[in-house]
Amino acid sequence: MAEDLLARSQEILERLWAASLADPEYRVIADDPGLAEADRRLNTANLRQWLVSNIQRPGLRVPTYASPETLVYARDVVLRGLTTDDLHSWRSGQRVAWHWWLDACFKATSDLAELRELIEVSANSLTTFVDDSIAAMTANIEEVRNELAGGAQLQRYATVELLLQGAPIERPRAEAQLGYALTGKHVAAIIWGDSEEDATRLESAAEQVMRVCGARQRLTVVAGTTAIWLWMPLAAVPPVDDVLARLKGLKGARVAFGRAAPDIAGFRRTHMDAAAAQRLLSRLGSHLRVVRYEDVQLADLLSTNTALADQFISDVLGDLATADPVLHQTTLTFVREGFNRSSTAEQLFTHRNTIDRRLARVDELLPKPLAEDPASVVAALTVLKIKNAR
Repeated sequence: MAEDLLARSQEILERLWAASLADPEYRVIADDPGLAEADRRLNTANLRQWLVSNIQRPGLRVPTYASPETLVYARDVVLRGLTTDDLHSWRSGQRVAWHWWLDACFKATSDLAELRELIEVSANSLTTFVDDSIAAMTANIEEVRNELAGGAQLQRYATVELLLQGAPIERPRAEAQLGYALTGKHVAAIIWGDSEEDATRLESAAEQVMRVCGARQRLTVVAGTTAIWLWMPLAAVPPVDDVLARLKGLKGARVAFGRAAPDIAGFRRTHMDAAAAQRLLSRLGSHLRVVRYEDVQLADLLSTNTALADQFISDVLGDLATADPVLHQTTLTFVREGFNRSSTAEQLFTHRNTIDRRLARVDELLPKPLAEDPASVVAALTVLKIKNAR
């Protein structure tokens, strides 16, 4: 039984994650790509731990999964101001795992006495394992919390959270605690890495982002082991290519920018923009290193439901969806340049006749000519470009 479920563990995990997403208490974790990925790794390790232990030592108490990952997760929970209550979403995963196990039990035997004993023993085993895992993680969280007690980062994060939640906090007090003025316009950025190994480059990436933005100062908040949040007093976001040039050599560091916005409300909104841009990349499985929300706002709205987004791309682009990316770029540039073919040729360093041939081919591949609905074509190509980024 355990061997069979271990072989199907990925399928079980997909159901487990879907159940967790339906739990309102899990949203704070699911909405943050870094925390969600760490949680997924722990769920995977815990499921395998219980199954392997039941293969090797059936009936015996399963030891909790212990590794550097558990301490990293505990640190993320503390730095993000979460509590052990957020771990109770693990119960949703437990119910999914039990459903699969119970189905396997009924397939394994038709002897009622044997079936009763199998269910009783395994139910106790799984419940005890989850209880022990939550208790162990709670202990890890308390250990990290005691280690960081009174630290400036925790105090700064707490103040930022109050501002992001719209809580009534006096501006002078907040500014004193943050060491950052809340007047004027702000641009927020989220800098993160996809692995703990990438985390060592985040502070260097933050410094380079500040420099390319031309900012004189920045507010930096550690938001986990693999992510930091920035705010800078700026009126505009720099071009993506300029940021990419600055990040050259800082492998694994990624940046999502919010739009510039004023005052305390803008402090909150620009961060929410950056977080939405980061979630967009995670949702589409994109490997873009730098993204500005102002460039992907429509794509974000269109791709909230990935299945509907895929259908939208197929309906709007037809055969153009799988055509040479050169045609995609030509189309996007042509629309951006106000449908001026000569200007498009200049931007792409290509002869005008080549642009004419490409655009003619685009119209052949599209279900209807580009001129009839350029807005939808650009939106679909933008989502596709983000999704296919490598």
